[in-house]
Amino acid sequence: MTDQRIEGVATELKGKAQSGFGRLTGDRKLQVEGKLNEVKGKALNAYGRVIDGLDGMVEKAPADLREPARKGLDFARRKPLLTTGIIAGAAVLLGALGRKR
Repeated sequence: MTDQRIEGVATELKGKAQSGFGRLTGDRKLQVEGKLNEVKGKALNAYGRVIDGLDGMVEKAPADLREPARKGLDFARRKPLLTTGIIAGAAVLLGALGRKR
């Protein structure tokens, strides 16, 4: 289990507690913060699940590709937002290249 998954579950639980306490006290700001933390936690958990899945794929990769793949995964673990941005940018570029003009 990756650190992102652990942090994601903790953030999601914190958000649920904030949201519930906000509902109990009538504090709308706390409710919104709680919902945002729930969403953030779910996103971190999903990102961690992807990283865990990729770890399994790295172990099955040919021996000469394992080390570069591990370096890529280590980068993804350290910089999740940057990695997500890079992947999103690549998807946009590939989508634009695939469109007929």
